[in-house]
Amino acid sequence: MSIVLGDKEFFPSVPEVSYEGRDSDNPFAFKWYDANKIVAGKPMKDWLRFAGCYWHTFCGQGHDPFGPGTQHFEWNASSNVHKRATDKMDAAFEFFTKMQLPYYCFHDTDLIDEENSSVADFEKKIEFITNYAEKKQSASGVKLLWGTANLFSNPRYMNGAGTNPHFPTLARAGAQLKIAIDATIKLHGENYVFWGGREGYISLLNTNMKQEQDNFAAWLHMAKDYARKNGFEGGFLIEPKPMEPTKHQYDFDTATVAGFLNKYGLADDFKVNIEVNHATLANHTFQHELQVAADNNILGSIDANRGDYQNSWDTDQFPNNIAETTEAMLVFLEAGGLQGGGVNFDAKTRRESTDMEDIFHGHIGGMDTFARSLIIAEKIITESPYSDLRKARYETYQSGKGKEFADGKMSLEKLAQIGSEVGEPEQISGKQELFENIVNQYI
Repeated sequence: MSIVLGDKEFFPSVPEVSYEGRDSDNPFAFKWYDANKIVAGKPMKDWLRFAGCYWHTFCGQGHDPFGPGTQHFEWNASSNVHKRATDKMDAAFEFFTKMQLPYYCFHDTDLIDEENSSVADFEKKIEFITNYAEKKQSASGVKLLWGTANLFSNPRYMNGAGTNPHFPTLARAGAQLKIAIDATIKLHGENYVFWGGREGYISLLNTNMKQEQDNFAAWLHMAKDYARKNGFEGGFLIEPKPMEPTKHQYDFDTATVAGFLNKYGLADDFKVNIEVNHATLANHTFQHELQVAADNNILGSIDANRGDYQNSWDTDQFPNNIAETTEAMLVFLEAGGLQGGGVNFDAKTRRESTDMEDIFHGHIGGMDTFARSLIIAEKIITESPYSDLRKARYETYQSGKGKEFADGKMSLEKLAQIGSEVGEPEQISGKQELFENIVNQYI
């Protein structure tokens, strides 16, 4: 991958970021992410498939509910919508290539401002900027991990998009959805994501929940059928989140999504894109959500970030907790990795971090956190008694009457008879502290 610049260099103080090892003091070097290092039989880059995200990195400017943005981006300087879009894309691909990110992802309105355009005008804008993106992808080798439509920010979607109680609004959202799918196909996107930003309810008093969920299933079927008909062979991903901006979102968590997909006949085409901060908002851990997805064969992709333990909203901070990410990577490796997706940084620098270099520091730290955790997890699995200890807890189901039960070949009468015969079973320790010590040992 070579560094791709536009007419100007937006990050002149930042060189290409490369691996220098854990002893390096260079703030613009990876300490742990060595793209070609073999971990569990394949290169680290193939396990993690890192992606840069357009929205927080190049569109968000540090604003919050209590004040306007603090970060000022040169690529927003032009008054011309097309020039702003190409400048932003020049900055984005300079960043992707300096960071050696193999993928990127976007919402449609990240690429170019909608500015309340008609459907026809917005489609022309998307055609313009995706033509430019084709050139940038070709020059850089950076690929599109996934595309999606922003069907939640515009006031027209205040009551949802694919679940909107007003059919004309749902149809308007469908027109935008089609444009985003077309753009993803055009740019050879490997996945298409649905994040139901306002697909939920604020109050049940005015909500027909069954109607809305039935409508959303029809919406997803239509999108899938259209994309397949037009040559899209990639994956469809749903990103769970329990609340925010709605009181309750229909994609509450991975288990909820799995049930929805099975109920509506979508499980063959759809998987989940798990966000760390969304997992914690649902009172789950990241590793729990990964495990549920793996157990249901829907572990598609990851939005890598973290929340703040003292705040109960979606803070989208860069990941830096080695212990938590190591536990997640244990699940990740045992599941065989992701099914078609990658690790994209749905994370933003803090409002108080106003230097352009801070964007690089955040991503370097996040990539190193995942890389280091992946290495540690492999060592735990291959060198420690961790796997054997877990297997031993369930050894009574591997043979004899326990296996008969596990295979579904035992009646309740027989189970009750065995229970009467065994008397009071022996007490078996879960040895949680030992498992925790093993993880800490390898960190």
